[in-house]
Amino acid sequence: MPAEKRKKELLALFQDLTSKTEIVEPMKKIHGSLRDRDAVGREVALIMREILDQGFFQTKLSPRQLATLVISFNEGKNDTEIARELGNEKLAKTVARARVRIKLFRESDFDMPFERSELSDLIDSGKTMNEISSILGISSSSLREYRHVIAMDEDTTLDPYLERIKDVLEDRDLTEQMTRSVTNDGLAEAIDTTEAELIDIS
Repeated sequence: MPAEKRKKELLALFQDLTSKTEIVEPMKKIHGSLRDRDAVGREVALIMREILDQGFFQTKLSPRQLATLVISFNEGKNDTEIARELGNEKLAKTVARARVRIKLFRESDFDMPFERSELSDLIDSGKTMNEISSILGISSSSLREYRHVIAMDEDTTLDPYLERIKDVLEDRDLTEQMTRSVTNDGLAEAIDTTEAELIDIS
């Protein structure tokens, strides 16, 4: 569903709620995000569990930790900060590899001292990884990381799952935008007024 259409529907919902006096609780939920970080985390974790159960990749991270990774990445945190949020800064490399596997790329991931086509040609030539790392002038570990990034960028296996995760995150972002819009447009004041009237009646 296009974002503009979702926005209109949410706005219509908010306006509809402010016109009703029978229900107080739904109005209260408009203050702040309707879908908070924990709720979004649970949804993303369920999708991550599906991915892991299908055996698409292996990681030390649990589905809930992967969900935290996704949300924290979306909030602009780096791998070390995400690892700290998971409770162990030493998980930074694990976070980085899992992040790349689910196509949460950073610009630095593609900052390679060679052209991608050059690596592909070398691999197709039948040369060993040690020979290729020597030719490219990089360490074997760096070569493995670059190969991982390129392979994941080209792999479409997880795309249907990642699209679902993207939808969950976009819904959360849209809801937060609409919550701010409620305040900015004066609808929050209308909600407060209606709630006050209900309290007086009761």
